[in-house]
Amino acid sequence: MALRHAVLAALLDGEFSGYQLAKAFDIGVANFWHALPQQLYAELTKLEREGLVAGREVVQENRPNKRLFHVTDAGRAVLEEFASAAAKPSSIRDDLLVKVQAADRVGTASVIEQLDDRASAAEAKIELLEALLCTLRGDVDEEEFLREGSRIGPYLTCLRGLSFEQGHRDWCRRTAAVLRARRAAHAER
Repeated sequence: MALRHAVLAALLDGEFSGYQLAKAFDIGVANFWHALPQQLYAELTKLEREGLVAGREVVQENRPNKRLFHVTDAGRAVLEEFASAAAKPSSIRDDLLVKVQAADRVGTASVIEQLDDRASAAEAKIELLEALLCTLRGDVDEEEFLREGSRIGPYLTCLRGLSFEQGHRDWCRRTAAVLRARRAAHAER
């Protein structure tokens, strides 16, 4: 997947400025794709040049003008083609896992601290994702929303992000506890 596909998918919900798109990425899309605001602005420029998105200038009083972007028919066709192609299996590539892999041969204090930090970060992300899920479904119960909701794609990706963060948090907590227990046991000897 390229950043272009994530941007096109994010723009399916309407017109967004680059700033609004960056916020959407920061909240909803970040659970499956990370991009810096500068990358998003550069990608919007490329997509507009290729005719996959269209932008329009909005004049604002007492503020700089802004551009709003939306997906064109050509952009939808690119997304359709992307959605039809076989998805590559995902894999984990994480420097913290390398550190844990080496934990038997290196000091663990720093690794434990990093695991605790990651667990805390995952917990904060879990809270954000749970709030986003509530916002997306409104007053409707989840099962009803999944059956009847008009746009469930963002909700389903948010559920995946939630599951990922919960699993990550739990693994970090358990791994830190194991390393602490082993360190304590070795200190007693």
